[in-house]
Amino acid sequence: MELKRRSLLAAIGAGTAAAALSGCGTGSSAAGSADGPAEGEITLLTPIYEGADGKTLLEKQILGGFRKKHPDVKVNVDYTTYAQLNEKITTGLAGGLLPDVLMMGVGWIPPFAAKKAIAPLPEKFATTHDYEKRVLEPSRYDGKLYALPVVLDTRIVVYRKDHFAEAGIKKTPANWAELRAIAKQLTKGGRIGFDPFSIDLRQCWETFLFANGGQLFSEDGKKVLFTDSRGVEALQFFKDLSKDGSADYTKKTDAGAPSNVQTGKASMMMTTSALWEQCREQSPDLLKDDTLGCFVLANRKPAMLQGGTLVSQSASSKHPAAARALVEYLSTPESILGAAKQRGSVPGLKDLNDSGYVKENKFVDLSLQNMSAARSEGGTAAWMEIREKIKPTLEPAIVGGQSAKDAIAELGRLAEAAIGRM
Repeated sequence: MELKRRSLLAAIGAGTAAAALSGCGTGSSAAGSADGPAEGEITLLTPIYEGADGKTLLEKQILGGFRKKHPDVKVNVDYTTYAQLNEKITTGLAGGLLPDVLMMGVGWIPPFAAKKAIAPLPEKFATTHDYEKRVLEPSRYDGKLYALPVVLDTRIVVYRKDHFAEAGIKKTPANWAELRAIAKQLTKGGRIGFDPFSIDLRQCWETFLFANGGQLFSEDGKKVLFTDSRGVEALQFFKDLSKDGSADYTKKTDAGAPSNVQTGKASMMMTTSALWEQCREQSPDLLKDDTLGCFVLANRKPAMLQGGTLVSQSASSKHPAAARALVEYLSTPESILGAAKQRGSVPGLKDLNDSGYVKENKFVDLSLQNMSAARSEGGTAAWMEIREKIKPTLEPAIVGGQSAKDAIAELGRLAEAAIGRM
């Protein structure tokens, strides 16, 4: 039933929603000028600022500062989750009732910009603050700026220094051969040497693909590139680790639960910078005793997946000046730092590199030091359909008998079909 629902949403996103937009004549020119006074009542749709603390941060602190600067704008907040965000945007798009300001994930800009759901932003916004070079890449489509980054979520490897010392391992692996050998050496007594699977399988495979020198799509987003040997090798590596017994797909930890590296059930794991904040709450002694180290995955090249949350303006807002003002405010250093602290995320502004938060969170600090190795998912207008198919298409190669080559080939066919429909 879940797959059917997603297929329906993809169909809506590719067809009905686009038709609704063209029929209603949406777009910034139809909605009014964004150059007028910032006033009116607008809605912000956000998948972050979770829980009571997040709500307080957004509504009291961040939006409190926005109200002081723009007293004639009232902001209503529509909270959702990333699991339901695509459905919420797509449904609003089909019904012509999109929120004025939308927060969405890396990779999401091309699909929604192609459908004219979001409006281009002034290019000057790209230089208002000192952004890390790669941070703005996912915010663009067809050469235009459509969003600004709020927080980044990088994928790195965290390891137990005590396990390494006990085994006499003095350096972190520089390539997959070393990673596999070290994982085998550390696997013993019910402990796995490496846990790559506790993050989303889509994001995990992408990180390995990028580290293997591969790409998802061509620069114009119209050609599938991950079906070459580099994409197959990335998936095969998971099969090899599982065959060795040094990785186990059934031993994933749930989001929010103490991770395998925290409990000592794994010596290394793929994770995000947010694990630092999770350890601060659940396993503070690991940080106090400097038990956890971190490194960027590498094989043919170092690669760190750069996810995160971007903020964009609806093309159909009736108050575009107010919407644009909020987009600009949510991407200021003060707003970004608050959001990053709350989530344990990476701020993409060089202005914040020397902040106490960055220097204290070693996973964030490592991420900022390696932004030259950052790579983003997406890159095609068909991404929202393709992204939902990656995990279920690759899983059979890990938990079943399907070959890595066949799984990647099937994913390639699905991706080509999705791009063809666009």
